[in-house]
Amino acid sequence: MLSPQRRRKILAVTVKKPRTVKGFATLYAQLAAEKLAENIQILDLTKVESAPADYFVICTCQSDTQVRAVAGIVEQGGKEAGSGIPRSEGWDSQWIIIDFFDVVVHVMHHEARDFYKLEKMWSDAEFSILNEKSNIVPLKGPTKTSKKSVEIVTEEE
Repeated sequence: MLSPQRRRKILAVTVKKPRTVKGFATLYAQLAAEKLAENIQILDLTKVESAPADYFVICTCQSDTQVRAVAGIVEQGGKEAGSGIPRSEGWDSQWIIIDFFDVVVHVMHHEARDFYKLEKMWSDAEFSILNEKSNIVPLKGPTKTSKKSVEIVTEEE
């Protein structure tokens, strides 16, 4: 776990409090992107019966150090945005879970993500990705882990 002094140094940007649960999920995805997390997906679980949260944010990291750095910035950013103190576990593993109650963030080493395949387990959810401009883009169809093509849905003008 990071010391309070170290946590203050992690977050270099001012975090604005989102108005919705989806806004918090988006914030956590954007914070993960700041530490170069990859394959960031937001799963909307609001229509999934007996889901443990409204949203999952899942991201991939290339090293254990990056896993801890991403988890640290998400946890600190959530606190600064007014999410309260999250429950978290896995700080000594390749998969850190940060539970903000309505949103659960899964920061995973690429090997853990490939093994556990959370996207397949929660395939009933609506999937979105965080694009290069930090915008949320809905996905239509299977996710990357199913080895089928993914179609990005764009709004028509």
